[in-house]
Amino acid sequence: MAKKNTPSVSPSHFLGVVVFSLCFFVPKSVLGVKKELRFRKNGEFKILQVADMHYADGKTTSCLNVFPNQMPTCSDLNTTAFVERMIQAEKPDFVVFTGDNIFGVHATDAAKSLSAAFQPAIASNIPWAAILGNHDQQSTLSREGVMKHIVGLKNTLSQVNPAEVHIIDGFGNYNLEIGGVKGSRFENKSALNLYFLDSGDYSTVPAIHGYGWIKPSQQLWFQRTSAKLRRAYMRQPEAQRGPAPGLVYFHIPLPEFASFDSSNFTGVRQEGISSASVNSGFFTTMVEAGDVKGVFTGHDHLNDFCGELTGIQLCYAGGFGYHAYGKAGWSRRARVVMASLEKTEQGGWGAVKSIKTWKRLDDEHLTTVDGQVLWSKSHAEVRRKKQVGSPE
Repeated sequence: MAKKNTPSVSPSHFLGVVVFSLCFFVPKSVLGVKKELRFRKNGEFKILQVADMHYADGKTTSCLNVFPNQMPTCSDLNTTAFVERMIQAEKPDFVVFTGDNIFGVHATDAAKSLSAAFQPAIASNIPWAAILGNHDQQSTLSREGVMKHIVGLKNTLSQVNPAEVHIIDGFGNYNLEIGGVKGSRFENKSALNLYFLDSGDYSTVPAIHGYGWIKPSQQLWFQRTSAKLRRAYMRQPEAQRGPAPGLVYFHIPLPEFASFDSSNFTGVRQEGISSASVNSGFFTTMVEAGDVKGVFTGHDHLNDFCGELTGIQLCYAGGFGYHAYGKAGWSRRARVVMASLEKTEQGGWGAVKSIKTWKRLDDEHLTTVDGQVLWSKSHAEVRRKKQVGSPE
């Protein structure tokens, strides 16, 4: 999103990328190897969210909203270096790019800019996925073209759209399943579900101005996918009483993000909530589905808060890219989410026990801020018992 032509810089060093030992296994196939995600042997799964890189033409693209003394040496390469530093510091199991990956207006060649923007993830051999923002299609590729190019890049698990759905709005609607620990009783179950949706770019309805929104066809796909995953999780073997937790990623925040003030969120709100001017009802759809524990967006670069509404955490990542508007002195940042499994009585790994998050700043030390628990199974069970009126 580029509402104010304003990014904030801290020095990004370190351009080498280390290849890490990952927690997914790769089934052999003749064509198109598919990486299947699963929890590590230590019962953890870590996701790095990168929002609003706004990559353009590399070293010739200047930074926005940095201190004057940083301008001569600041470019898209600072964004690249920050991605690399984050991968090296956090060693995530999965990386999610939540839109405005490139700033199309200033990208001479969309395909080249996209490939350069995702290069740190590609080089790391860590599986990654991306969705679209409102600026990705403003260069030489359409939204469909951008998503098709992304899907063709190495190590990505992105999809143009669900193979089983013939009619759906947008491009980049898909889900991924995170399997339990290899060799555990949850090995063949999806212990954590990730949903990705195209929140659109701008309204195509003449009477409605402003940004796009998640359409009924997408919500129907989400409802059906969520219900299918719930049924699979609650059937034998290892039948569970409720659905596996789900996390949802898209670019443009929902109107419900405006429900919070400084007393009930963690992080900062330094600008308005730039959602669509209409409410699509997707928040209610997620509440009804019953599995979603967190929603993660970008778009408003100066907001990085998480707030809970009706049992769902609504979270911004904060602006990441240096060719995106920001605030000099307010470091670019990234969000990390880590899900942890519970230990079973037999000493193995079971269902998800908790989901935590924190942010890292692009300063000298990659400072960690705002660590918090987004969801815990024990807290959820206490809440459920109170709702049904049963004794704790």
